[in-house]
Amino acid sequence: MAKTETRSTCCYCGVGCGVLIESEDGRITGVRGDPDHPANYGRLCGKGLSLAASAAGDSGRARFPEMRPARGEPRRRVSWDRALDEAADRFADIVRRHGPDAVAFYASGQLLTEDYYLFNKLAKGVVGTNNIDTNSRLCMSSAVTAYKMAFGADGPPTCYEDLESAGCVLFAGSNMAYAHPVLLRRLEDARRTWGDTRWIVVDPRRTDTAAMADLHLQIRPGTDVALFHAMLHHLIREGLTDPGYIAAHTVGFEALKRMVRDCTPAAAAEICGVGADDIVTAAEWFGRSPASLSLYCMGLNQSSQGTAKNLALINLHLATGQIGRPGAGPFSLTGQPNAMGGREVGGMATMLAAHRDIADPGHRREVAAHWGVPEGRLSPRPGLPAVALFEALARGDVKAVWIVCTNPAHSMPDLAMARRALARAELVVVQDAYADTDTTAFADILLPAASWGEKEGTVTNSERRVSRVRMAAPPPGEAMPDSWIAVQFARRLAARLHPGEADHFDYADASAVFDEHRGLTVGRDLDIGGMDYRLLETAGPQQWPLPAGRGEGQARRYVDGRFATGDGRARFHAIAYRPPAETISARYPFRLITGRLRDQWHGMSRTGRVARLFAHSPEPELRMHPEDADRRKLRDGDLVRVVSKRGQWVLPLKTDGDMARGSVFAAMHWSRQFLNSGGSNEATVSAVDGLSFQPELKHAAVRVEKAGLPWRVLAALRVEDPPALQSSLAPLLGAVGYAAISLAGPDVLLLRGADAAPRPDWLAGVLDALALQAGPDVLEYRDDGRGVFKRVAWRGQGLAGLLFAGGTEADREAGERLLQCLLAGEPWQEPRLAAFSPGRERAVRRDRVVCQCTQVGEAAIVDRLEQGLDLAELKRTLGCGTVCGSCGPELERLARACPVRSA
Repeated sequence: MAKTETRSTCCYCGVGCGVLIESEDGRITGVRGDPDHPANYGRLCGKGLSLAASAAGDSGRARFPEMRPARGEPRRRVSWDRALDEAADRFADIVRRHGPDAVAFYASGQLLTEDYYLFNKLAKGVVGTNNIDTNSRLCMSSAVTAYKMAFGADGPPTCYEDLESAGCVLFAGSNMAYAHPVLLRRLEDARRTWGDTRWIVVDPRRTDTAAMADLHLQIRPGTDVALFHAMLHHLIREGLTDPGYIAAHTVGFEALKRMVRDCTPAAAAEICGVGADDIVTAAEWFGRSPASLSLYCMGLNQSSQGTAKNLALINLHLATGQIGRPGAGPFSLTGQPNAMGGREVGGMATMLAAHRDIADPGHRREVAAHWGVPEGRLSPRPGLPAVALFEALARGDVKAVWIVCTNPAHSMPDLAMARRALARAELVVVQDAYADTDTTAFADILLPAASWGEKEGTVTNSERRVSRVRMAAPPPGEAMPDSWIAVQFARRLAARLHPGEADHFDYADASAVFDEHRGLTVGRDLDIGGMDYRLLETAGPQQWPLPAGRGEGQARRYVDGRFATGDGRARFHAIAYRPPAETISARYPFRLITGRLRDQWHGMSRTGRVARLFAHSPEPELRMHPEDADRRKLRDGDLVRVVSKRGQWVLPLKTDGDMARGSVFAAMHWSRQFLNSGGSNEATVSAVDGLSFQPELKHAAVRVEKAGLPWRVLAALRVEDPPALQSSLAPLLGAVGYAAISLAGPDVLLLRGADAAPRPDWLAGVLDALALQAGPDVLEYRDDGRGVFKRVAWRGQGLAGLLFAGGTEADREAGERLLQCLLAGEPWQEPRLAAFSPGRERAVRRDRVVCQCTQVGEAAIVDRLEQGLDLAELKRTLGCGTVCGSCGPELERLARACPVRSA
């Protein structure tokens, strides 16, 4: 079969990059950036460039419907009809016995808009409950709430073209170098073009983005509101506000002005832990720039004061008139590929379709009429947001939950509570593309879903641009698109709850679903009455609003100063600073910050299949300032236990001078599929913002102590299908004090473990999973008295695998040295018994890869820089930074820090 190329979009962050997917014989074989897509013009980050590799095999995919006969029993393969009928019977029974609010749906910002729309219609129009929330509650709801409160409607007022027009860029709680690298490339280009653009970064860590800033405000976690109020105080005092704009287009300024009167830069400096002069500088740059743009993400949103943080930042824009014109405005960057589309269709528990309100009888009447269902079926009661939903499951108030394309057993705060909730539910249905996630372990019914590149629909990116998503290859086995599953279940459930009622889910294709959705937007602030599949096919991606009769969408909103409120005026909001929900103490003295790695995504169910995406950050670690580590007699590589009031987890320590003293950082990605715990959310707090109901995932009080796990294990195996082996090993991880899996090369799986004492029973299970059994090409060394066990395997002339357990530091060094030989893939030149020799020199640790596109490591980069190469020469010589550019900020940091060797 000939190769084909299909135009679609990337499935990671909310940038909405266009991609061209190459496929052959029903398999995705390649991906490149779409040069014609206005979001990225052909650029992709490292994760996007690795999409084809993540789709290369079916290991770990959910391929057939499964159902367990009873709790505690394994699931068995069943037909689609059997699974869907059982789910419909049990949902209908629970609704009849306990009412519609006894069931719930929990969806994902990675669904397509059509999928989202159908589940929203299913929950609200068939069941009659607003208990449908999504993981967007965990990332974007504070931004949504603030936009609605300030402007009267959700949706950023800005567009990507503003990145190239801004004179001052304020990054707040966004490590854009990691989270939105393609957009950062556009900012870098503009900075080189204009030269005088100022970058201000507000972040508790000195990230790669912060290192590029003209001014880094390394505030204490959670103190953003105090900072923004102090900036506004200075703007008012120095006459840098726009009184004409305030008078003509806003209300509420006088109350805000009174509130910030005492919020001086000096007072904020004490709260935030930064210099008062730096706060003044930030305010001066923001206020005097002809165009100031703010870019913000999870650092503002994931907070018990997330809405207040968003509003305090928006206040700066309204007070200076920095909105509705090129290069200016508050730009919330979405973290998922279609969080915006979910907001459009009302796919959360606190909203109705097309930005309508649940509490408004007229809005409920409009939606019911459009769907053709009785008006009274749409409930006036807001549904349960994510945290409240899981708390209700844990109490037994909600009996059944349908989870779609998300992994709450890893991503929710206070994971112990989330696991109790799923364990107590009468029925858990999980609809996912992957069979082995932390959440599928709780599934009574598992429904296999199509994944990226396998379905049709649309998504909306951060700048309100709608793009077509097209199928490039069929899903594996019997997996089906999410929209098909939603329709099939909805029809079955409707027949049981409302027999004789007309079929409200009769769609010929995805375009029919989209047409029904856009019909609900007509006359609303997000009107897309003039947008359909034909336009998207012929003219390409389009921004909303785009009402009928208009030739193209609107790039910027509120350009005329008229907002979506009843009187057309924006609202200032005076909300005083409040500290994070959980304060540090003598018992819990550290502030835990969580965040992303550059090359991983969410719980790694997709990126964790690609070895090169581990190269930059190979293993989990806790980052801590060196002075904090010294005071606790901790050193790099020590296993430490991170403990909060809710839970704990163990991981290796990495000292980092870019951390502020008193704060520690852990990446959010490591789940029970790669770690012996659920990761950072074992410790996070379930406190939520009282307006947006978004949880405080960015701050928790913890203590850090040495784990005391002296028995160490190192295992590595060269294998054809690492994801399959990872799935086999994952169930063993939780049985020891520490265990972590990563991919150490294209075909090498790496396992590290530790416990308080030797665990021969656990070792036996690991050896079975690795198939590292005795044979003619396997050597073994055992000293039961010392708890030492070593086994090494060869294949032909090269190493095939190893397992080293216990022993002294010298034994561990021998294992590390052997691991380097395995990764190098070179022929074994010594006698085989030499594999057990301790040796005299320390093992050379793997060089950390900086550029994953070209696999260039830090040592090679530093060597060239010390020779005197500048950044441009470095890129030409080694090729690093010339493909996706995601490593560019780190290359700049290395170049600034590296001294030139003297001749």
